[in-house]
Amino acid sequence: MPGFFRTLSRDLRAPLHRKRAFELLNQLHSENLPLEGVVERAIKLGTKGWYRVRSLQVLSEITALAREVAALKPKVILEIGTARGGTSLIWAHLAEKKLVTCDLLDKKGFADLVRAFPPPGSKCDVSVVIGDSHSPEFLERVRKELDGEPVDFLFIDGDHTEAGVRQDYEFYSPLVRPGGLIAFHDIVDDQPLPTNQVQHFWKKLIPGKDIKEFIDSRDQCGFGIGVLRVPETA
Repeated sequence: MPGFFRTLSRDLRAPLHRKRAFELLNQLHSENLPLEGVVERAIKLGTKGWYRVRSLQVLSEITALAREVAALKPKVILEIGTARGGTSLIWAHLAEKKLVTCDLLDKKGFADLVRAFPPPGSKCDVSVVIGDSHSPEFLERVRKELDGEPVDFLFIDGDHTEAGVRQDYEFYSPLVRPGGLIAFHDIVDDQPLPTNQVQHFWKKLIPGKDIKEFIDSRDQCGFGIGVLRVPETA
């Protein structure tokens, strides 16, 4: 029953939360923050209910990744795992042309807020694709949204089982251009949940690859970001 009442409360307050969410987003846009400021705000924007924007990231790690992505000057970014949209907010400030962000669940109007993430003057178009990223039909929907454009940066932060992250990598890594980046979240060995298994796939993937790891502390539980650069063509 607590879950029922929580959902009911969110539904009843949704119009107010929606209005406040767009106000806070407009405030963020008006401040013209540097990248580091946008990243810090994306960790927890201050919105509530169905429109709550946040990201379960270590600030130093996601800031380092954002700088790495910014250096690419990406036109197209693909994200597997929108969750509460915090990282989507960052990518929407970096993608020059297109952000495609994918999630399993439709969060009652949250997509409207995500589509408004690009700052004023940006030419970035945001597509929110809802469904199972492991489905071939879903892959085709993503391809359609990309419309033949190569992906500059792929962020994989969806299904954290080893089989799940492998499937996402096998499906979506071929969409990334030579010289582009692919990043994975939660790569440290010590994880809080047995279903967090990204680290196992990461260890098998990286031998012989051009990689970087952003880990705040080797003693931490959870988190850690691994980045792989796709080889340039000969």
